[in-house]
Amino acid sequence: MDSFTVHILAADHTLYEGACESLVIPTSDGERGILAHHDSMIAAVVPGTVRWRLPGQEEWQLAAVSPGMVKVEENDVLILVDAAERPEEIDAARARREADEAREALLQKKSRQEHRIAEASLARALNRLRVKSSAGLGQ
Repeated sequence: MDSFTVHILAADHTLYEGACESLVIPTSDGERGILAHHDSMIAAVVPGTVRWRLPGQEEWQLAAVSPGMVKVEENDVLILVDAAERPEEIDAARARREADEAREALLQKKSRQEHRIAEASLARALNRLRVKSSAGLGQ
């Protein structure tokens, strides 16, 4: 199978740069699958799981990502997100605490902006727990 180059960049670090055979990205339109020679596109990335397979490998690599954008052009994929973590980097206890704090903030009477921030925090924490669990690394 043909490969292409992928760059997964978080605001503070590079998660992965290299060859890729298959890629699945959570976008505002649902999950998008990318293979070599995909048409050019730009899309919004939503909190979720990015999955990619290295050339010649069966196992998928996983990462929890926060909002951002993806650009596909000439067999090169650039994913820019606020945060990206591999399952083994996720502290499940911390993510549970963050989810609990966000739930508590949602229950309090706050401004719309504070409510949206709490919703985003809750979505990120729950996504991190989902990715850690799906990788079989437990809670």
